[in-house]
Amino acid sequence: MTRQRTYILTAISAGIYLLLCWAFADGLFSLSNLWNSDVISDSTIWTYALLALIVVAGVYQARKLPESGIAINPTSDAALATPGQVDDPVWWKLLLGNVYFSLLWLPLRFFIGREWLSSGEGKVRGGTWKTGEALAGYWTNSVSVPEQGRAPITYGWYRDFLQYMLDRSWYTWFADLVMWGEVLVGIGILVGALVGIAAFFGTAMNFSFQLAGTTSSNPVLFGLSVFLILAWKVAGYWGLDRYLLPALGTPWNRGSLLGGGHDVPPVKPATGGALRTN
Repeated sequence: MTRQRTYILTAISAGIYLLLCWAFADGLFSLSNLWNSDVISDSTIWTYALLALIVVAGVYQARKLPESGIAINPTSDAALATPGQVDDPVWWKLLLGNVYFSLLWLPLRFFIGREWLSSGEGKVRGGTWKTGEALAGYWTNSVSVPEQGRAPITYGWYRDFLQYMLDRSWYTWFADLVMWGEVLVGIGILVGALVGIAAFFGTAMNFSFQLAGTTSSNPVLFGLSVFLILAWKVAGYWGLDRYLLPALGTPWNRGSLLGGGHDVPPVKPATGGALRTN
């Protein structure tokens, strides 16, 4: 990895972020809504602030690299390969497991995290969600079966499940679970705290909403979040996971807080001693 390639990755990352904001959201560049006191996360100033963070992270990473660059080619030794093991392409290994490519996960994190935080904040500030009335109305519409046309819910078992919760007034407490779940998922992805886990719970909510017959942004967020789950080891490197993952470890290796080592990326990239590749 060289400084020039890092600058290219930064430009690509910024471009991906702009594309996501333009294609899958409305009004995120509006200068007339720079600050929205009703739903702060809807303020368009965050669009430009998050874009600036992508650029700053890329420039910082590039300037930390030695002028000669560093070698980051993951290779597989055929002599050491386990029989029956299917190897991954080099580019896939780098994308999912190399901290120098974590810049490419910033646009997905910032877009998905902000969408969840905005949705959750809007519900927390809304009175009907606090009382559970909004969720009760949502469930009622979902379980309805019109005389003509198609019912919102395709699967009968899920309709029965929502009706079961409606009959027992579970919406009074389940609304809090939805509201604060969206807020926590959004914050976790934005700040890079246990990104894989946060993205997983995000996809669980997307899946539930789609089962209830709501499309909206759920297919987009679900698809993008899957990639964050796959890249959980490095997606939050520009965030708290840089410190959390080495401390907590993984299911197959205890972290420093649990008295073990760690097998996650190092906290600081190497700044010298390695030659760049072609």
